[in-house]
Amino acid sequence: MIRLKAFICVLMIVALCGVSSAAILLDKVIAVVNQEVITWSDLYKAMEFEASDKIKDIKEEERRRIFKENEGPFLEVLIDMKLQIQAAKQKGIDTAAEEITEAINNIKKKYSMDEQTLTASLKKEGFTLDEYKKKLSEQIILNRVVSQEVRNKIVVSDAEIAKYIEKSKDTLITDDAYRIRQIFFRKPNSAADRKTMEEKAGTVYQQIKAGEDFASLAQKHSEDPSGKAGGDLGFIKKSQMAKEFTDALSQMKAGDISQPFWTDMGLHIIKLEEKIEKQSAAAIKESAKNKLTEQRFSEKYKHWLRELRETAYVEIRL
Repeated sequence: MIRLKAFICVLMIVALCGVSSAAILLDKVIAVVNQEVITWSDLYKAMEFEASDKIKDIKEEERRRIFKENEGPFLEVLIDMKLQIQAAKQKGIDTAAEEITEAINNIKKKYSMDEQTLTASLKKEGFTLDEYKKKLSEQIILNRVVSQEVRNKIVVSDAEIAKYIEKSKDTLITDDAYRIRQIFFRKPNSAADRKTMEEKAGTVYQQIKAGEDFASLAQKHSEDPSGKAGGDLGFIKKSQMAKEFTDALSQMKAGDISQPFWTDMGLHIIKLEEKIEKQSAAAIKESAKNKLTEQRFSEKYKHWLRELRETAYVEIRL
C-alpha cells in the first residue's frame, strides 16, 4: 500500500488528459459495491493515509510507478471494507457520537495535543477532523462486526488446547528460565591445583566487582566454549540446571554476579542477565487458546469475506 499526495495525483492526470479531464477523472467512479460507489478520490486518499512514510522521500516518477502497481490490490481492500461496513449496518452495528469523542480525547491525551494541534496535524496528512472521525467510526464498526461474525464464533476445545500445549511445550514458558553468562574453570586433579584455581577465580571475581566487563573477562579466562561469546549461555530452564546453579540464582536479580561456586564440573562465576518466570497453568492454557484462535481466525475471516462477495453486487471499473 502506498500514499500519494493529492496534488501529485492531479499533476499525473493533467499531464495525460488536461485540466478539465483531470478534475473529472479524479472523482470517477471506479467500483460499485451494492448501492454504494468508490471513486478515484476515495482510493487516492485511502492510499495516502496508509503509506506516507514509505514514499515520502522517493522521486515523483517512482511514486507514480508504485501508485499504479498498487491501485488494483488496494481497491480490493476498500471493496472488502465497504462490504463489511454494509454487513454491520444490516445487523444494526454502529457507533455513538460519544464514543468517537472519547476516542479523539484519548488520542489528544496520548500525544499531548489540543484540538487545534490535532486538526493541524491531520491537515498535513490531507484530512479534516470530520474525515478522521468518520475513519475512526468505520474502524470501530469493522472491529465489532468482525468480532461478532468471525472471532466470537471460533470454538477451541480443551482437548485441542491440551494437544497444542504438549506439542509446543519446548516453546511455552512452563518453567522459570534464566539467561546467564559464566566464567568457568575446569575441575583440577589435585588439592593444590584446586586452591590455586580458587585464588584465580577470586581474583577474577574481585575484578568484576571493581567494574571490569564480565564478558571481556569471560573471553580471557573462561575454559568453556561459551567464553568466546563472552560467557553467554542463553536462556536455560530451571529444571535443566544443576542444583548449585539454582541455589546461586535463587539469591540473585538481573545484573547480579555470583561468588565463585563449585559443581562436579569445576568452578563457576555466573552473571544473571534476565529471568523469565514460568506461567501459571491457567495462563499457559489461555495463551494456547489465543494462539489456536488466531490460527483459525485468518481462515474463517477470509471465508466470511468470500461469502460477502458472493452475495453482493460488485462492479470494478478501474
